[in-house]
Amino acid sequence: MYSLISKAFSAAKKESRPALLTYTVAGDNTKKKSLEILKSISNYADICELGFPHNTPIADGGQIQTSAYRAIKNGIKINDVFSIAKNFKKIKKNKPIILMGYYNMIYQYNENKFLDKCKNSKVDGLIVVDLPYPENKNFASKCKKKGINFIQLVSPTTSKIRLKKIIKDSHEMIYYISMLSTTGGKLKVSPKKILEKYNKIKKQNKLKNVVIGFGITEKTIQSLKKADGLVVGSAICREISKSIEKRQNVVTNVTNIVKRLKYKIQ
Repeated sequence: MYSLISKAFSAAKKESRPALLTYTVAGDNTKKKSLEILKSISNYADICELGFPHNTPIADGGQIQTSAYRAIKNGIKINDVFSIAKNFKKIKKNKPIILMGYYNMIYQYNENKFLDKCKNSKVDGLIVVDLPYPENKNFASKCKKKGINFIQLVSPTTSKIRLKKIIKDSHEMIYYISMLSTTGGKLKVSPKKILEKYNKIKKQNKLKNVVIGFGITEKTIQSLKKADGLVVGSAICREISKSIEKRQNVVTNVTNIVKRLKYKIQ
């Protein structure tokens, strides 16, 4: 499965830098604005993650919760998320898009129907935060059959034995949660420690792309440049909130942040 996701990592490696992954919540703050943001930041991001707004997110900190709340308040439903992804892909057909959400939404929607929708909307990958290994094996293999990357999550507390199994079973990308916290927390662990743990994961299989997420900001991104990819979400969501509050141009402000992040890892 050599997908657009793999191509994005290869292209970044050729430029001797990590891939930049951005995360925004679908429909924040409106369906139209959300698509505009996505189109604009994709000029600098290598891979775009789009989150399903959820009213009880277990892994998301305050910034992402605020974004999700705004989207839900504006009436964003699952089908709207697919239509944002689909419209984005019409314009940026070679830019990988990963949907990120919680399993109960997929379960309620119906697994097969959900994956058909993903395929139809040209979604490249899926991160399901609350569907851990090995419970996700069945769903992950359904994803593979549809040509969709199922992205496994590992954390600092994942045991060696478990890590081996997850990496062996993973598709093309693994998401390493840098610290035990919700998203957007201050980086409680030194970048050096994060990279030490990261290298142990990477050693298991050098062909798999491993990205680091949680606590990555303009301040910390440079110190983690050795990773295959770095995910920034809360810093972007915070900028959206700030721009709305100040009645400034959300698209311009958010794009500027992504531009600066990209510059720091060049």
